[in-house]
Amino acid sequence: MDDRRIPEATVARLPRYLQVLLDAAEAGTTTLSSEDLATAAGLTSAKVRKDLSFLGSHGTRGVGYRVPQLADEISVALGLTVDRPLVIVGIGNLGRALASYDGFNRRGFRVVGLLDADPAKVGTEVAGLDVESVEHLETIVAERGVGLAVIATPAPHAQSLADRLVAAGIGALLNFAPTHLVVPDPVALRTVDLSTELQILSFYEQGVTGMDAAAG
Repeated sequence: MDDRRIPEATVARLPRYLQVLLDAAEAGTTTLSSEDLATAAGLTSAKVRKDLSFLGSHGTRGVGYRVPQLADEISVALGLTVDRPLVIVGIGNLGRALASYDGFNRRGFRVVGLLDADPAKVGTEVAGLDVESVEHLETIVAERGVGLAVIATPAPHAQSLADRLVAAGIGALLNFAPTHLVVPDPVALRTVDLSTELQILSFYEQGVTGMDAAAG
């Protein structure tokens, strides 16, 4: 498998398949058909088969996909079979919640640093880790082998922090700050803007309540 040839849309769906497979394994299921995967993931079986073909996995006719084997293949494709140290920058309410999220560890991501610029937060403990000064960002990234970072700061500080993280050697950023960040290639950037997502939901909810009112 050459991960450079996997389309971005397929990569975005792989975690969904992996979650379905992990749930199936937990339930004692050893095989799943493409139809089973499609139903659980909310997709079509044709899309599932095409996505998984990029991994070199085509299943067995009449049997389907072996759950442990396919879960391993997807984990390898997503880089989840190796240690993934990460830091969280910005330990406000959102940063604290992210630091306490046990899903990171369950998926192979190890939080090794919590950084903040507020002297009142530095030295406090969150989720078993001491909050450290953002002044030491470069040293922490280098000494702890960090390759990923989560930005949970206010928007005005996000770009300068992203610049520092990239310069320090970070290769992937998950941005929760409500602002557009610019990073150089080949740094990977994903932005989760909660307010934007709520605005999109508001658009659709407005349509649903509008139809209900019209029907009434």
